Amino acid sequence: MGIFTRFRDIVSSNINDMLDQAENPEKLIKLMIREMEDTLIEIKSSCANTIASRKKVERLLEETRERELFWGKKAELAVTKGRDDLARQALLEKRRFTQRVDAVDQEYTELGAIVEQYRDDIQELETKLGSAREKQRLLVQRHIRATRKKKAQQEIRRVDSAEVMQKFDEIESQIERMEAEADLVNFGRKNSLEEEFEGLAADDEIERQLSHLKSSQSSKNDGTTER
Repeated sequence: MGIFTRFRDIVSSNINDMLDQAENPEKLIKLMIREMEDTLIEIKSSCANTIASRKKVERLLEETRERELFWGKKAELAVTKGRDDLARQALLEKRRFTQRVDAVDQEYTELGAIVEQYRDDIQELETKLGSAREKQRLLVQRHIRATRKKKAQQEIRRVDSAEVMQKFDEIESQIERMEAEADLVNFGRKNSLEEEFEGLAADDEIERQLSHLKSSQSSKNDGTTER
């Protein structure tokens, strides 16, 4: 594939459409960037060679014009000296260099047009390359976010699965059993302070019952004495 063929394919391609249709957009854009970079290097190299050739042709054009002018002056000199034969020969040489000037000048103009086309192509391809690199940067960021999101969603689905929830239920049941066992250790037992207060309350009750018995007994004894 020639340089200009590749270049036309690159500049005419719609990057967004290609990325949307690609199975691996990140890989595709890397390949596109590499192709652009290689094409850009080749275009710049060709442009440099063309500029060098144009300078060479420019020097040749100047030399040819100088020779054209040289034989024109020789023809004039021959005429002033009455040497028409030499004047004719000088004019023939002048015409040969005049034709040569036209050909070299046309080549010089064509090379100039090619250089300008190269420069336009380089500018356009560099713009395209900058856009592709920016797209690559965004794709890398999107790829990182997508990977993290996918991992998070997988973790959520894993946690929501019946097996995991069953494990949670089992752990919860185990903790509840441990709590129940801990409560049974002290079941029915009261701390010393509570026991002391209950003892005081029991003592008061005993005293009341004792007083009641004494009172009842005293009442019975009084009744017996009176009879």
